Amino acid sequence: MTPSYKNVHNRFKLNGFQLNRDDLCRIAYSFIKEGEDWEKPVGDFLLDWFDEKTYIEMSTSGSTGIPKMIRVEKQAMVHSALATGDYFGLQPGDKVLHCLPASYVAGKMMLVRGFIIGLEIDFVAPSSKPLERIEYDYDFTALVPLQAQYSLDKLHRVKKIIIGGAKITKPLEQKLKKIKSEIYETYGMTETISHIAAKRVGEEAFTVFPNVIISQDDNNCLLLKAFNINDELIATNDVVEMVSENQFIWLGRFDNVVNSGGIKLIPEQIEEKLATRIPARYFVIGKPDPVLGEKLVLFVEGEPITIDDNVFDVLDKYEKPKEVHFVKHFEETPTGKIIRKETASKFVI
Repeated sequence: MTPSYKNVHNRFKLNGFQLNRDDLCRIAYSFIKEGEDWEKPVGDFLLDWFDEKTYIEMSTSGSTGIPKMIRVEKQAMVHSALATGDYFGLQPGDKVLHCLPASYVAGKMMLVRGFIIGLEIDFVAPSSKPLERIEYDYDFTALVPLQAQYSLDKLHRVKKIIIGGAKITKPLEQKLKKIKSEIYETYGMTETISHIAAKRVGEEAFTVFPNVIISQDDNNCLLLKAFNINDELIATNDVVEMVSENQFIWLGRFDNVVNSGGIKLIPEQIEEKLATRIPARYFVIGKPDPVLGEKLVLFVEGEPITIDDNVFDVLDKYEKPKEVHFVKHFEETPTGKIIRKETASKFVI
């Protein structure tokens, strides 16, 4: 029998305390009135979760457009929690470190997994170094790439780690492969209530969860249907290569594709080739050009540095940026995903 969102598993613990629904509502009021800034969204979520409504309203990330509010059914969130638990083998009583903001779907879903599966959650302030002061070893945690980057010396203390919110870069992936923990990159969005696919670090293709069906549209963008979570067909802007009926390789965002003189360039694929060659964060984007229609421009974060022309030897002829510009700080989402167009729009070329 599928658990109901109205109930809390009798093995659930938060920061060492076994709590039921009434306990969590009392804690919610305490967080909202007296808690730290990072605790208040937890309180808001707990009150939303245990109110009389069957749904919760959440905001999308806004990494590729204006954030929008969407309505998510609580029971669908339960199914998502169960799917994650089955895929990663989570069991009642497992110790979990929660270090994501509760303002976003990933942080909310960590709590829902606790309620439904019966996890023992230690909740700490979201920061770039969430494992810095941990006192115990853990069975499971979820991180964004920035947190993983700054926690490399501590990651071995967690058996299974999922990383999402932004793509794992090649340099980070090489470091993660040396760690003994089971580490996965996940794929998902607010509309799918967190992740619906995952791959072990070092693998190329994502494997979707059992309740997910995938296909492609005419632009090779991923189409998906996640039964019991969102029964509608979701059309994404993610350009993918289908490996099998349940596996795909993520290539980039269709809304990032640059048409330069009739040649279609996928920025994420160009950035992948440049991995380890530029000692800072960077991205490429198309800007209007009277001859080519769009020209490819490279943006690098930080103070100007010299970039030798041979850095671009790994690129094809049409992939080489026509210009290079430096920006002190990139615009980004709370998960560390670069907001390309907003960053580029602030730089007058």
